Amino acid sequence: MNKSNVVIGSVLFVYLAFVVSQFSNHYYYATIFDALILPLITVAYFLSNKKKTILFIIFLFAYSISDLMVFIVDYIPYEVYYYVGNGLYIIAYSALLIKALKTLSFIQILKNFKLHVLVLIALNIYIAYVLQVIVNPYVAMTNEYFVEIVYNIIMLLLLSASLLSYFYKDDKKSLFMFLGSMSIVFSEVIGVAYIYVAQQNLLNFLCTTLTVLAFYFFCKQAKFNYEEVGQLVD
Repeated sequence: MNKSNVVIGSVLFVYLAFVVSQFSNHYYYATIFDALILPLITVAYFLSNKKKTILFIIFLFAYSISDLMVFIVDYIPYEVYYYVGNGLYIIAYSALLIKALKTLSFIQILKNFKLHVLVLIALNIYIAYVLQVIVNPYVAMTNEYFVEIVYNIIMLLLLSASLLSYFYKDDKKSLFMFLGSMSIVFSEVIGVAYIYVAQQNLLNFLCTTLTVLAFYFFCKQAKFNYEEVGQLVD
């Protein structure tokens, strides 16, 4: 049997174990299974894809290592867990952001998508404001507060860059990149609601499911090449 198929089967098994544990209120096991899903997807990607890019590898490794830190959370100071874990997520999203930005011609974007850029700026400001309003009562004006701001900014910039890349490229690779970024943002927003507003099983289920879906889209886009873009005109 193909090794990648075995790992994919393991991903499905662990995901189902997470769902059962979450809705059975076995939160310890749900956390463990949740932390294993994305590293297993990373392993499956490396086994099934010969063509790899350094930025996508950085994303996969940084995100997976941060998820796996749940296994050592009881053995390290909270500050180390918080800053290293979130720092790795920021590095992961930054790698994807750079990957998306490299596809863009900023002159053409500003020339042909002025309204889109303005709408995206307004939307990003609004979403960032809502996220900070939710977090503010629980995070004092400390370094953690600024980590949250940087985290949200990088995440929203990734969504904007991938959407503009889709407008500009209009191909399968940019589409999957955008769908992955959108899934990640929805997952993060729901994750914030789960942590700070209401710890309901459905919210955590949706958060993890959207993240898994995002990884699927990101791995899917890795199989395609960007298509050449002709000269855009007004």
